[in-house]
Amino acid sequence: MRMVFRWFGNGNDSVSLKHIKQIPGVEGIVWSLHDLPAGCEWPMEKILEVKQEINEHGFHIDVVESVNVHEDIKLGLPTRDEYIENYKRTIEKLASVGVKVICYNFMPVFDWTRTELFKEMSDGSTALFYENQMVENMDPSELVAKVANNPDFTMPGWEPERLSQLEKLFVAYRNITTEDLWNNLHYFLKEIIPVAERHDVKMAIHPDDPPWPIFGLPRIITSAANIRRLLHLIDSPSNCVTLCSGSLGAAANNNIVEMIKEFGERIPFAHIRNVKRFENGDFIETSHRTKDGSVDITGIVKAYHDINYTGYARPDHGRHIFDEECRPGYGLYDRALGIMYIWGLWDYLEKEKKQEESKFKSTILPNL
Repeated sequence: MRMVFRWFGNGNDSVSLKHIKQIPGVEGIVWSLHDLPAGCEWPMEKILEVKQEINEHGFHIDVVESVNVHEDIKLGLPTRDEYIENYKRTIEKLASVGVKVICYNFMPVFDWTRTELFKEMSDGSTALFYENQMVENMDPSELVAKVANNPDFTMPGWEPERLSQLEKLFVAYRNITTEDLWNNLHYFLKEIIPVAERHDVKMAIHPDDPPWPIFGLPRIITSAANIRRLLHLIDSPSNCVTLCSGSLGAAANNNIVEMIKEFGERIPFAHIRNVKRFENGDFIETSHRTKDGSVDITGIVKAYHDINYTGYARPDHGRHIFDEECRPGYGLYDRALGIMYIWGLWDYLEKEKKQEESKFKSTILPNL
């Protein structure tokens, strides 16, 4: 497992590369050009600028999260071909500077969805919170106002230029069915996967967060069955998934451990985080510690270890602790604690594996 850490860039992140460097075992930075609108071709000068800064701190830039997909592609509009060509050229540029994995999503209109960014927990920390009843009863514009009201940092997946067209987008999606969205994703993949293959890049789709329809919009990357369907759309080692235990873990019927066992070869990038689910459909993000939430983080790390996982992994959203002022879900302290929890599990499993190998050599081999 290769540990990486998401960073949003100078002037757009409360966390510095200097601080990330002090977290044991972090070798790379997960990055993006967050000031660019979805659908544009990434300028090489901007790519090289970020690469140089990250490399100077001793990190690699192997993983990009995200190259966002323009809504016209998801809607299947005639203009999608122009945006797909931009996407292809961006893949080629990123590959030329050493990028190995590109994370993206195919969620209509909204990216991750929460109703409260700083919900206070019993210990005084705060975390991202989803209130099911509120989403079912609120107007989408109310949600946008709550999430976008964070002037200090950009909110990934909530680009202002896109959300300013909210009413038009909902009209455009009015007749888009789940099957339409699958068809539009297939069209997109048929165009970009051959480019990714030529340049040895893994295109790793992120699951929908949460993994069910919201505001009447279809969502398709929500379960093992749908991930299986995705991987069969284009049977290529470049057509992959970013397995996010927090996104998928919001639904009790998703067995993350079994997904790792089944899809392991097609998971180049893993998001490891915990959520606590409630019977009414609410959930809150918790510490990475298994017993603090509803997701079996211990089992998940063991599953990755069992398959000899050599892909990239990062702690995903963390709580806001020690009075840290940061982008919602992306402070330094709790994500650093999450890394150390993951490493603790991994180190124990490594020790156990070596003991078993030693026992095998001393007891079985002499008798052969």
